[in-house]
Amino acid sequence: MGMRRFTRLTNGFSKKLESHCDALALYFFHYNWIRQHKSLRVTPAMAANLTGRLWSWDDVLVQIDAAYQPKVRGPYKKTVDQISN
Repeated sequence: MGMRRFTRLTNGFSKKLESHCDALALYFFHYNWIRQHKSLRVTPAMAANLTGRLWSWDDVLVQIDAAYQPKVRGPYKKTVDQISN
């Protein structure tokens, strides 16, 4: 119920499946690794002994930056229209 992305006709509605999957991954990460649950008093990841500390969004951004590999573009080639001008 806390995910507005599932509600159609809103600004948060995903038009692409890839964007939807990315948003869900961030939501699930936040729910399990960052958010302290009231009944557990810790995150579910800490309760399952997957980590011993509380994560923050800064930690997530560091992990994303470390995993990011920019796409390698090929050499620039002029098209026929560009050559004739």
